[in-house]
Amino acid sequence: MMAGKPAPIILDTDIGGDIDDTWALAFLLKCPELDLKLVVTDFVNNDYRTRIAAKLLDVAGRSDIPVATGISGGKEATTGAQEPWISEYQLEDYPGIVHQDGVNAIIEIIMSSPDPVTLIAIGPAPNIRTALETEPRIAPRTRFVGMFGSIRKDIFNKEGAIAEWNVLCDIPSAKSVFTAPWLSRTITPLDTCGRVQLRDENYAKILTCPNPLTKAVIENYRLWTATGGGNPDEHSSILYDTVAVYLAFSEARLEIEELGIRVTDDGFTRVDPVAPKWRCATSWLDLPGFEDFLVSRLISTP
Repeated sequence: MMAGKPAPIILDTDIGGDIDDTWALAFLLKCPELDLKLVVTDFVNNDYRTRIAAKLLDVAGRSDIPVATGISGGKEATTGAQEPWISEYQLEDYPGIVHQDGVNAIIEIIMSSPDPVTLIAIGPAPNIRTALETEPRIAPRTRFVGMFGSIRKDIFNKEGAIAEWNVLCDIPSAKSVFTAPWLSRTITPLDTCGRVQLRDENYAKILTCPNPLTKAVIENYRLWTATGGGNPDEHSSILYDTVAVYLAFSEARLEIEELGIRVTDDGFTRVDPVAPKWRCATSWLDLPGFEDFLVSRLISTP
C-alpha cells in the first residue's frame, strides 16, 4: 500500500456460507486504509451470495461499490442460512452497479488500475482460476491476500495440519492460485485465522453497537447460528476471514514466515522448498491486540 493512499481492493468471497465472510466485509468497509472497488461472489449459489453482499453495502451506505456474480464451482443450492435477511431484496434493488460477469469485472479492474490491486480471496477460487486463465497478465499486477490452508495447526491452536475448506472445495483452483506469479503473495492459514473469536467485553461492544452495518452483521449471525451451533448472545463464531482483510494493510500483530507452499492432490498446503514462496502468517504476536482492533473498527462510524 502506498503511504497515505488507500489500496485498491477486490474482495472475492463465498459470503452466505460461513458467517465469517459477513464479518469480514463489514470490517473491510470500516478500514480507511482500503479502497474497495468490487465485491465478487464465488463458488456456488452466487445470486444468493451477491444479494447478501449488495444489501450489506446498501445498509452501509456504500452503493458506490459495484457487486458482481461469479461463476459456480459446484452444484447450485437454492438457499442458505442468511436467506431470510434478503428474502425481499433482489439485485434489481441495489442502487449501484451489478456485474453479471464477475470474472470479467475482476480482469477489467486490475488491468485498468494505475496502481497494483490487492485481491483479497476468502473462499474457494473458481473465479480467480478462470480470470488467470482468461488474462494471465493480471497476476503480476496484483497483490494477493487470502484465507487459505493449514500449515502446522488446525483451529484454536490445535497441533496438526488439515485440508482446509477453501482449498479442499476446489483443489484445481487452489493449485492455480498458489502457482500464479502474483506481485506479492500472502495468506493467513488456520494456524492464525482459526484462533479469532470475540468474547466477553469485546463481544458485548458489538452486540450493543447501534451502527446499522454492525447491527446487520449480528442479525445475520443470529440467522446463521439458528441452523446449527453457536451462541450469538455470548460470543462470535471463528472470524477466519477478518485476518485476511487485516493483512491487506498490516502485518504488525502477526509472525510472518516465507515458505514454499504446494497444494497437494488431497487438498493440503504442504511446505515445499522448491514451490513458490508465500508470506504465511503462521503465529500471532498479539492476538488480543488484534481482537481489540477488530472490535474498535466494527463499532466505529466510517
